[in-house]
Parts: sequence; C-alpha cells; structure tokens
Amino acid sequence: MYLLGFIGVGNMGGALARAATAATSPKQILLANRTQDKAVALATELGCIAATPETVAGTAKYIFLGVKPKDMAPCLTAIGPVLAGRKGHFVLVSMAAGMDTAAIQRLAGGDYPVIRLCPNTPVGVGKGLIAWCEKDTAPKDAPALIAAMAGAGTWDACPEELMDVASVLGGCTPAFTYMFIEALADGAVAGGMPRAKALAYAAAAVEGAAALAQADGRHPGTLKDAVCSPGGSTIQGVLTLERSAFRAAAADAVAAAVERTRQMGK
Repeated sequence: MYLLGFIGVGNMGGALARAATAATSPKQILLANRTQDKAVALATELGCIAATPETVAGTAKYIFLGVKPKDMAPCLTAIGPVLAGRKGHFVLVSMAAGMDTAAIQRLAGGDYPVIRLCPNTPVGVGKGLIAWCEKDTAPKDAPALIAAMAGAGTWDACPEELMDVASVLGGCTPAFTYMFIEALADGAVAGGMPRAKALAYAAAAVEGAAALAQADGRHPGTLKDAVCSPGGSTIQGVLTLERSAFRAAAADAVAAAVERTRQMGK
C-alpha cells in the first residue's frame, strides 16, 4: 500500500503533491490525472510514481480527490468499483469546495472515511493554510495525514459548518492579495520605480505586515494606527482607500465568494 495518492494534479492537487514530498518519501506518493502526461511530468520532477486513478483508488491509504465539484461525480463513479473491492483501511481526502463529506460518501457509494480539506496554493512553498474536518475516520487518520503533509503549512481543525467560509478566507484570499500587490506596484511605478523592484517591495511589505499581525496579537486596526503619524503620508493613503470603500469591497468579495461556494456544492 502507498501512503498518499493524488487523483488530479492541477493547481491545487499539484501544489499539495509538491508539499507532500517535504515530509514523505516520493516513492510513497502516487500521482494520477485525467491528462496523464501531466501526472507523468510532475512525477518525474518530484520523484513520485505516475499511476492511473484506479491504481490510486486501489492502493493508496489517503486518496486525494483533486477534482472540481462538477467533476466529482464522474470521478467517484469511475473508481467506485475499486473502492468497493478494497479490504484494507483507506481514507478519501476531498478538496472540492462547497461539497460536504456526506456528499462525498454518497457519490463514492459507501460510508468510507472522509477528510475534507480547504487548502490554498501557498502550500506549494510550505506557507499554506489548510482547514480540515473529518467524518467516520479512525482517531489516528487525521494526525497521520497532517504528519505526512507537514511541509504544506499550517493545519487547523474546523467545524464542517464553517468549511465553506474557511475555503474562501484561505483559498480565495491569495488571489485578492495578488491583486492588491499588483495595485501597490502600479502606484509605485507611477511614482517612478521600475516594475520588478516595485513588485518585490510590495510583496515583501505584504508578507512582513502579515507576519507582524500574526506575531503581535493586537487588532489590525491598532497596528494600522501605529503606522499613521499625524499629518503623515500613511494616513493620507488610508483616507484615499476609505473614500474608495476599500474595506467594504474586501468584505463584499469574501461574502460573494462564500455564496458562490455554497452554490457549487449543491
């Protein structure tokens, strides 16, 4: 039996597979994809083993379902007979946004143990945020999975009723942040800074601010106030963002993404 098997190695599945090699031997990792050339290329790069979805379903302990919600039914229908024929213990690991664990079990055709993940793309560089919940798993299943995927980043147990929100706050925020970094760099370029340097400065400033927010413990508003000297440049920039409804736009983006996530799971 192999420890980890990935069915689907697109942006998210591929990032998780890459992170897995930090703590787990590549020879214990199977990679499969609808376009098999993609699985072969990634397996060659990482030293993992390229396989078919049926092989993953039949021989991996943790079976990562790295497919979109709309593709989950055909995926599980295809591997269902293999799962039904298995004798040993295995766990289905779903990354499908909006699809709860009961739906995964129903589509798979059995009351199989399921761990649901809401990861984000920074797992590929070991800085991911992975919310997770479980259903019908042995107590050792989640800790063993987290240990095998320790190189992915921070893991946090989350009630299933909050997983849709967690998937947005963790999974969508990188996209929102990249837009913010790009916009900051645009402003710096307008001020005369070369594009490459502007992007590097903006990304480093966002990274540093996030690290301070995590380490300091004070409310983000308090940290913001500490940067805003009376009559200074920062408060002028803050007022400009406020006039553009910056915070309302960010909150609305999260709310809209949560609503869409819940729709996709139906």
